[in-house]
Amino acid sequence: MSWLGLAICLCAGYLLGSLPTGYLVARARGMDLRRLGSGNIGATNAFRVLGRGPGLVVLVVDVLKGYLAPTVACAAVAAVWPRWDLAGFDAGAARVWAGLGAVLGHTYTCWLGFRGGKGIATSAGVFLALAPVAVAVALAGWLAMLLAFRYVSLASVTAAVLLPATVWLTQDQGLLAWMTTGVGVIAIARHRDNLRRLLQGTEPRFRWRRKVGS
Repeated sequence: MSWLGLAICLCAGYLLGSLPTGYLVARARGMDLRRLGSGNIGATNAFRVLGRGPGLVVLVVDVLKGYLAPTVACAAVAAVWPRWDLAGFDAGAARVWAGLGAVLGHTYTCWLGFRGGKGIATSAGVFLALAPVAVAVALAGWLAMLLAFRYVSLASVTAAVLLPATVWLTQDQGLLAWMTTGVGVIAIARHRDNLRRLLQGTEPRFRWRRKVGS
């Protein structure tokens, strides 16, 4: 596949990932998620502010758009431009670029002034398609840290470290490993305020919220 083809896969993934799920779900309920809770449009803030049902919708859609980027988006590109050869390594490269685009789209969505979520759920969807074993390891680490300490941020940073480490150990494709490392670095950087609050002892622990103001 030419660089043009890979760039189009990246853009297709970006547009899919840029759907601001949390913002749209909150707006449907007459709220702006950017002005409530932590101000983040991701699933964690949606759970805290909107409750379990809407939060679950945001989580599922954010994971799904990550999963669809390296699968359906690449298939769509191949169908529209059949002259591009998507066999072998090129297919793997196309999926990786589309997945990277989805994470960038979620984290820096063009629809909200390039300010989006932290990319954890969408990254999970991407790597569920590209590296399911690594996702299982990262998810186990995420759950263990959340149950032990009830800090979503700490659990997410743990997953952001475990995911690329597992990919490096279990995958042969260097492009995927480097992409996973880059996504992990972005995720950790997006949690810098949370890490600062953790060090200061002011980071809020996760708890369910049934309704706004409860």
